Amino acid sequence: MQARELSPYPVGTERAILVLTAISAALLQLIDTSIVNVSLREISGSIGATTTEIAWAVTSYAISNVIMIPLAGMFSDLFGRRNYFTISILIFTVASFFCGTADSLTSLIIWRFIQGIGGGALLTTSQTIIVEAYPPEQINTANAIFGMGVILGPTFGPTLGGYLTDNYSWHWIFFINIPIGIMAAYLSWTYVKDRLGARKPEKIDWAGIGLLILAIGCLQYVLEEGTAKDWFESKEILLFTLLSIVGFVGFIWREWTFEHPAVNIRLLKSWNLAMGSILNFIVGLILLATVFVFPLFAQVGLGWTATMTGNFLISGALASAFSMAVVGKMLNRGISPKLIMIAGGVMIFAFTTMMSFSAPDSSETNFFWPFILRGLGIGFMMSPVMVLAMQGLKGADLSQGAGISNMIRQLGGAVGIAVMNVFLTHRNAENDNYLLQHYNVYNDQFQNTVDGLTQNFAALGYFKEDARQLAYKVMDLSLFKQQAIVSYNNVFWTVGLSILVCIPIILLIRNNKKHSGEKIDVHLE
Repeated sequence: MQARELSPYPVGTERAILVLTAISAALLQLIDTSIVNVSLREISGSIGATTTEIAWAVTSYAISNVIMIPLAGMFSDLFGRRNYFTISILIFTVASFFCGTADSLTSLIIWRFIQGIGGGALLTTSQTIIVEAYPPEQINTANAIFGMGVILGPTFGPTLGGYLTDNYSWHWIFFINIPIGIMAAYLSWTYVKDRLGARKPEKIDWAGIGLLILAIGCLQYVLEEGTAKDWFESKEILLFTLLSIVGFVGFIWREWTFEHPAVNIRLLKSWNLAMGSILNFIVGLILLATVFVFPLFAQVGLGWTATMTGNFLISGALASAFSMAVVGKMLNRGISPKLIMIAGGVMIFAFTTMMSFSAPDSSETNFFWPFILRGLGIGFMMSPVMVLAMQGLKGADLSQGAGISNMIRQLGGAVGIAVMNVFLTHRNAENDNYLLQHYNVYNDQFQNTVDGLTQNFAALGYFKEDARQLAYKVMDLSLFKQQAIVSYNNVFWTVGLSILVCIPIILLIRNNKKHSGEKIDVHLE
């Protein structure tokens, strides 16, 4: 009791409940960014939508979510952090119920958009709640706890979605949010407190909010729909790209010059936040792009089921959680964050290099250790990035900085998926053309293989012509599988090369140990 009275920070059970509340809310938001992906086929069949139309269930959530993330700091001060956080959880929970009961495409898209509005507040506010629950000397522990949620959410989403869809129905991927949301809302109202010294904005920057909606909304739409619409061959994509550019230019000018900006981008004058934002973008790209690419690689190239793929990814996610805890202790002992991040980059580069040598006969055994390396590497990179990026920020600036950082990481993931999709499409075409040069009747090895397969099918009782057609189909499937594996190998190698870009950026980050504790103390006003 005496310790609780003397400390401005929650301690014991109160802190544990506060952290549990924040991490539960963050996981709700992060899991729902990917949980729907594996169930789109079942949902489209249930509500009578096409494959293209049902993709809007993902796009609508992503657009509203990314827009709200950087605005969370402003709304938290405007309504009070406890009120805003609790209401956002309730909006997310109620929208989840109506998503699960949706019987048409229109209603599902609308409620997914509303769900994203509620979810957008959860990530940034959760981070500030967790960081402010610990004194400055334990800031590394706080960021490690939040980082676990950032890593585990996108990884467990597809696994959980596949399990619920296969064993119950797609409706439960939304209904499962309801009890967790109700519990989190109750705990938020009971334990979350408003930020000390928080002041309501003197003016609401409606113009800045509108320009942000235009910029992020159009960009997210382009990234989500670009591949399906053949990118800039589509007038629609070209229009939205131009609108996004106009929105970003106007938004940056407005927020840089307006006295009370909705998103204080002037914080990017902080060298560490600027460098940390670039690294956050790359970490988001690595985290979501590899989670996006590997399931496709495993299911298309190796014939794995969705359940097998999801279960396999769990070991890497647990490795990330473990490395986050280890990195927190390493930072507390004074080990250079730069060295830790470079070590993480080397581990991820090793992962991509090993994955780029996959073969048609590769199995789970071949991928286990590479994914353990990936998990450890992401943990080694993410935790120091969050610590150094937030270094020097306090009070309202901490919330604003966290919002900017989280938005950039989410955009990094969206850009990563879009770029990998385009790259994969081009590599598929090029590799297919190359391999076709050897798949023809004038190639002796090809013809010998076809003759052998024909004889095998004939021995099974097929007529000669049918046996020949089956042999060609087998060769066609073999061609598809081999070009797919080569293309995915190219993708992993490209991701590996992008990691090398991080090293000079890491070296540019400044680690001011002398004043770090003082600057991070968000309770000083």
